Amino acid sequence: MLPFKILRYVVAYVFIISGLMKVFSPELGHYFISLGLPYPQMMLYAVAFIEVIAGGFLLCNIATKLATIPLMAIMIAALIITKVPILTTDVLKFAFEARLDITMFVLLFLLYRSETS
Repeated sequence: MLPFKILRYVVAYVFIISGLMKVFSPELGHYFISLGLPYPQMMLYAVAFIEVIAGGFLLCNIATKLATIPLMAIMIAALIITKVPILTTDVLKFAFEARLDITMFVLLFLLYRSETS
């Protein structure tokens, strides 16, 4: 099915680039570390590794259903850690800031549901 093939490529691109940028962009790396996560440096590399590897699986159509699961978990964590706190002050700002995270989660869910294996 061509639309899901294109969707896989787009989602793979987003996560591969996101993972690489976490490692190679000092600004993004510092932001990630400033989130207050336990073992921030290790978490940075773990999330980047998962994004690149799972994104590569999506790109190559290898275990697509399995690859979407950790990526959906990352998106949920990103929403909870970086976007939900905004809800206490401004719902509209939350909706704006969370729009891409929610979109990526929905796209991952569609890929998950589209796979039969």
